Amino acid sequence: MLDETAKGVFTIAVTPFLPDGALDFNSIDSMVEAYVEKGATGLTILGMMGEAGKLSAEESVAVVKRVIARTDVPVIVGVSAPGFAAMSALSNEAMDAGAAGVMVAPPSSLRTDAQILGYYHNTAEVLGDAPFVLQDFPLVTGVQISPSVILKVVEDCPTCVMLKHEDWPGLEKISTLRRASVGGARRISILCGNGGLYLLEEMLRGADGAMTGFGYPEMMALVVQAHAAGDLERARDIFDAYMPMVRYEAQPGLGLAIRKHSLTKQGVIAHPTLRKPGAGLTAATVAEVDALADRQARRLAELGL
Repeated sequence: MLDETAKGVFTIAVTPFLPDGALDFNSIDSMVEAYVEKGATGLTILGMMGEAGKLSAEESVAVVKRVIARTDVPVIVGVSAPGFAAMSALSNEAMDAGAAGVMVAPPSSLRTDAQILGYYHNTAEVLGDAPFVLQDFPLVTGVQISPSVILKVVEDCPTCVMLKHEDWPGLEKISTLRRASVGGARRISILCGNGGLYLLEEMLRGADGAMTGFGYPEMMALVVQAHAAGDLERARDIFDAYMPMVRYEAQPGLGLAIRKHSLTKQGVIAHPTLRKPGAGLTAATVAEVDALADRQARRLAELGL
């Protein structure tokens, strides 16, 4: 079961589709194996970049069961939903299938601190014993969650064991939360997102690792490992080698298509398909991504990777 000590890299998994938009279960299998081989200490599925909102309830359960059956690493399942009934149903299915925990983002309707706190009180009640991750991603949800509200959720809800930190800019939020832990607040795991754009700085501020996706997911593992070994120059060199691709993939509205193209090119998944509605890549964009990949490979070779 997921707890406050979780650290490392929980790779956010894409959801592979066949060219006709059907789930690609064979690619789920190869993807899970590749993510673990590339250094994932856990997996997070059915997140925002996993196209969870495009799946039926039955498909979501099928993906959960397939992923969990293919790996021994802990699996976190995104269960965010407009209503608590759907959230509870998927959470129960996931935990029964062997998930380590679930993740919940706030709905965009929340505006005040009291509303956010009330929502997570209800979330904890609905989820029961299932440990959960509070996903803080205001650029997408539109919900601004202050450190004081996060700390209150942590204080009031013992099953909240992790923060998926995805605020931007958000480094000061990490520092504030860690200072509070030193001062006596319950310390929970903090794993960071945003495609790894600020991963090294986030680690230096006190994060425990990454929970994000990227077309070359080994980057997060290599940076986290170098940081843990105290070799910050090595961590910076590794990050610098991948940075042009991280930057390019960070384009809003296009990042997932770029990520799926990169994963397909590496043989991690069979097809770069996004389920509709979802934009594909133009020939010009593909050429740019491939050029960045070639340069990235050269820089990694210089580092002996």
